[in-house]
Amino acid sequence: MSGTRAISARRIRWPGTVTPLVLGAAILLTWLLIALFAPLLAPYDPIYQDAAVRLQPPSWAHPLGTDNFGRDILSRVIWAARIDLQIAVFGVVFPFVIGTVAGSISGFFGGWVDTIFMRVIDVVLAFPFLVLMLAIITITGPGLGSFYIAMALVGWVSYARLIRAQFLVLKNSDFAMAAVSLGYSNSRVMFRHIMPNAILSSVVFSMSDAVLVLLNGAAISYLGLGVQPPVAEWGIMIAEGQGFITSAWWITTFPGIAIVTLAMGFSLLADGLGEALGVRE
Repeated sequence: MSGTRAISARRIRWPGTVTPLVLGAAILLTWLLIALFAPLLAPYDPIYQDAAVRLQPPSWAHPLGTDNFGRDILSRVIWAARIDLQIAVFGVVFPFVIGTVAGSISGFFGGWVDTIFMRVIDVVLAFPFLVLMLAIITITGPGLGSFYIAMALVGWVSYARLIRAQFLVLKNSDFAMAAVSLGYSNSRVMFRHIMPNAILSSVVFSMSDAVLVLLNGAAISYLGLGVQPPVAEWGIMIAEGQGFITSAWWITTFPGIAIVTLAMGFSLLADGLGEALGVRE
């Protein structure tokens, strides 16, 4: 998640009427429904421990097997969808809002305002993204709240640079100059005339950014700084199963597949939106 990341909207030939947008939306909708109906879909309590069935391979009783505490993997994967979807959404929303506001102000007014914002962005980008995130979470303490704070303080710079670049171009366009000549306020010109045209690239970028946020959230939980046990979360499940990777492969495999499929959904949705909205590299 650095400022060097570019928006990618690759042209892919899909058979029939299946497009990246439709396929990505279908994957995300599926996971959303799984998360919403987790109490009905999960066959067991995700935190219930049964030592009598610990490290059981996939079976009719436990379709995805059990972990080293005897907890049902399928139930934990289903319930973890709620946490990981929340991470992907809120981990993008906060940087998106902050970066959009900062980038629009910087690009519209220019001058010393733009200089200050750009120097702040340079300072943030001077540090490796993950290292800076870990430092913030270490200071604020482990947990989802700290993860969202770290994402907001570090991730906004990418959105700010995107919006700023769009504003620098669009503020000199005919429709923006016409709005200024009619005596409209700066806030109206910014948010009612320029913003609807400038924000499209950021919306597409946010979908692909959700993939990195999801992976970062899982990595932070894997390191013990995110969601805390015994809460079901895919990163925690992978961390708990790493010691049994050769003898009980299912503990880490199925949460890993869940992360990959959800990330694929966001990535395909980004590609589809890029094509639909005409956003290119």
